[in-house]
Amino acid sequence: MLIKRITVGEIKVPLKVAFKTAVRNVNEVHDLVISIETDTGLTGYGEAPATAAITGDMLGSMRAALDLIAPRLLGKRLQDFNALLRTLHKHVAQHRSLKAALEIALYDLRAQAMGVPLYQLLGGGDPQLKTDITISVNDAAVMVKDAQRAVAEGFDCLKIKLGGHTWQDDVDSVLAIEHAVGPHVALRLDANQGWTPKHAVLVIQAIERAGVALELVEQPVPADDLAGLKFVTDHTLTPILADEAVFSARQALQILAIGGADVINIKLMKTGGISQAIEVANLARLHFKTCMVGCMLEAAISVTAAAHFAVAFDDVVSYIDLDGPQLCATSAVEGGMGMDGPWITLPDAPGLGITAVHGLTNVKVFDV
Repeated sequence: MLIKRITVGEIKVPLKVAFKTAVRNVNEVHDLVISIETDTGLTGYGEAPATAAITGDMLGSMRAALDLIAPRLLGKRLQDFNALLRTLHKHVAQHRSLKAALEIALYDLRAQAMGVPLYQLLGGGDPQLKTDITISVNDAAVMVKDAQRAVAEGFDCLKIKLGGHTWQDDVDSVLAIEHAVGPHVALRLDANQGWTPKHAVLVIQAIERAGVALELVEQPVPADDLAGLKFVTDHTLTPILADEAVFSARQALQILAIGGADVINIKLMKTGGISQAIEVANLARLHFKTCMVGCMLEAAISVTAAAHFAVAFDDVVSYIDLDGPQLCATSAVEGGMGMDGPWITLPDAPGLGITAVHGLTNVKVFDV
């Protein structure tokens, strides 16, 4: 089975409301979509968001990198799977989101060739997950209304974006949301690197003293401040999640070795795809830690792949943050994961279960 064609295009999907964090403000999903076709008629899909503020990836740079990688994959056998993965990773540095899209498409093809859903290829599991949903950083009154609307839609776990305000403003926002939705709704906080270690401890301890039991706090300090991350972990009762601090298995090992965080956030766009995500999950298991499987601001292709991964590694994945498609006003994807409020259901179809992607622009084709 040979790779005969690689196609890249772009999709734009508007969001229901603006997505605001401590580092960016976005109104639409604008991603690369990659398809890889074989000489037997199979097509695998992948997707890569341009998240410059976090991964450094931009649409133009990813397309330029693909110009170097795609010709090296054409004509190669899908059966030589590990060699294909080594090829796509070694010829261009960084560009992890692009590599993730290519890996996802290859894993999709491999599972299709075997006639099984991707999660079964990765080890099996229960093909249903429950995700949180993100509440963007905003004025407290707006955040309360957004939280109430999410709960009315069936979500019982909210991921609250914070950062960029005083520590007391952050505390007041969380307490206002908790008062509005009630203690039965789980709250996760995400500062997106927006706090100093002392600021983080002030916020978290104040919320703890107020009697609010947070499920976790995500990446409270800058990604490269491992000492600060450990300081927050050591001085709070709430579990601390490392996100932007962990792109690779090596970075995960650094944090796990020093006890710098309680939970590791695995995102395929950070790890460069499924193969490294597996390594991070295995390291967490060896250190008796758990993981979250999360996403950037992505549409249904790559989030479907992340859901397949999460299902197969449910022994180490305790938290799901795969709300990207739920934030979109429309979908350009046919097939893939089903969504019903917080519930994600994977189809009993080979590979990712994606059958078509509509509305592609700026299409380029690489042929044998």
